[in-house]
Amino acid sequence: MMISTKGRYALRVMLDLADHNTGEYIPLKDIAQRQEISVKYLENILASLSRANLVDAIRGKGGGYRLCRAPEAYAAGEIIRLAEGSLATVSCLKGEKNGCEKAGHCRALPLWKGLDQVVDEYLDSVSLADLQKMEEN
Repeated sequence: MMISTKGRYALRVMLDLADHNTGEYIPLKDIAQRQEISVKYLENILASLSRANLVDAIRGKGGGYRLCRAPEAYAAGEIIRLAEGSLATVSCLKGEKNGCEKAGHCRALPLWKGLDQVVDEYLDSVSLADLQKMEEN
């Protein structure tokens, strides 16, 4: 499994919003400048975050983005899964049904399922607030 640029940037954007969480809307260009991400690419990421109700968005003058919840209420896994679609470590575990015809007798499948569970549990155990604290140390 490798987290794509989109997943990494989504987490960076959410951390930026958490770091500047005053209740005010933050202009897209300010986030893009601080994070050194193109405005165009950032628009797509923030649109996805907004559609998923992870951020509030207002268009026009005085508009921008802000968190909908406290930083403690956002899990890194939630954000990364939204951007990536799937965090499955092997292709046969993507989606709701195992896509491999050998899944019924695959002796390695328990290993892959266990690895996915460890990854999911870890990412879901780390909040934006936790990441803010880690950054400070």
